[in-house]
Amino acid sequence: MDEKKGKKKKVLLMGKSGSGKSSMRSIVFSNYVAKDTRRLGATIDVEHSHVRFLGNLTLNLWDCGGQDAFVENYLSTQANHVFSNVGVLIYVFDIESREFDRDLVVFSANARALADRSPSASVFCLIHKMDLVQDHFRDKIFNERAALVKERCGAFEVACFATSIWDQSLYRAWSSIIYTLIPNLGVIEEHLRRLADSLGAEEIVLFERTTFLVVTHVTSGVGELNPCKDRFERLSNIIKTWKQSLSKHTGLPRSSPQFVEFGIKTTKFNMFIAKFTANTYILVVTAPGEATYNCAVINTKIAVQLFDRMEGLGRGPLAPPPTTPVPTQ
Repeated sequence: MDEKKGKKKKVLLMGKSGSGKSSMRSIVFSNYVAKDTRRLGATIDVEHSHVRFLGNLTLNLWDCGGQDAFVENYLSTQANHVFSNVGVLIYVFDIESREFDRDLVVFSANARALADRSPSASVFCLIHKMDLVQDHFRDKIFNERAALVKERCGAFEVACFATSIWDQSLYRAWSSIIYTLIPNLGVIEEHLRRLADSLGAEEIVLFERTTFLVVTHVTSGVGELNPCKDRFERLSNIIKTWKQSLSKHTGLPRSSPQFVEFGIKTTKFNMFIAKFTANTYILVVTAPGEATYNCAVINTKIAVQLFDRMEGLGRGPLAPPPTTPVPTQ
């Protein structure tokens, strides 16, 4: 019964006012494009949203306003309400802030309040607006800021990411965060590996349907040779932008599926992206050849029922891979 009812994870999104919290939330979860975030106003107190993510996982997202008066309340009268039962704290630092030392003090106070009430929570820090830093200084400045943040995190181990709403770095960070929250991920990955073996796939990537964040992926030895190490986040960004264009020209809601399947066939590889389960899309890369492509599409459709059951129940015995043979070229 509990598995069917689902799991709810409380996620705190905190940081100084104007650091870009609401902009990134709107891009990732509300299908905004970066330029549209300019019309967003400041967050007043706490904005709550519930995001259904992969079947039985629901993110209870608290976007906390960063004005001084609100922060004082979070740390005093509202501390038990805000910091209890937290699964993840995402703290956003503005790289342009002229009061970074003060920002660290506030972060440290929030970390202590979280440790007292949710000691098992995970903490992620996003050093945001990195597009405003010149390319050749970015790594140096990010590493310096990340080191200072980790000194102030208290009992927590903090993972830091350099992010910007103008490139794929935002998707990389949020995909990494969501990855830690997905229940039963090991079983899903094992099934995905079996599917990849049965298809002879060079790579399989599983995306969440609405946000197009990367859930997980399986890469073969051939796929590992791909020199583009941030290709998954780039694909998230590209496909999300394409879906927004489809919405604009078809009149369909931005949160709707908008496409069922599309494929690319070349002399070096085949690739298709298709609607998979109710909450996911799947990307499959195979060797070239019409027969290989068609068998991969068929076997992927056969596998849908198994993955649907895993999403709905959060469990399920391992099943054999699809039986339609993949032809040799």
